[in-house]
Amino acid sequence: MIEVVLSDRLGKKVRVKCNEDDTIGDLKKLVAAQTGTRADKIRIQKWYTIYEDHITLKDYEIHDGMGLELYYN
Repeated sequence: MIEVVLSDRLGKKVRVKCNEDDTIGDLKKLVAAQTGTRADKIRIQKWYTIYEDHITLKDYEIHDGMGLELYYN
């Protein structure tokens, strides 16, 4: 179980607990449940790398306590 911190451009931070073998799509669903935003309207990225829904957190080397950027489409 790892904890990922996502912050948006307005300074709002969301902490989500998930497994390393979860996909980015699963992470989006967890974030959507906490923020009240639809999962298909969320974009997760780090710098200029936009993360795809079907790839796991382990494949992207996302570890415990890592910070990601949260955008709303």
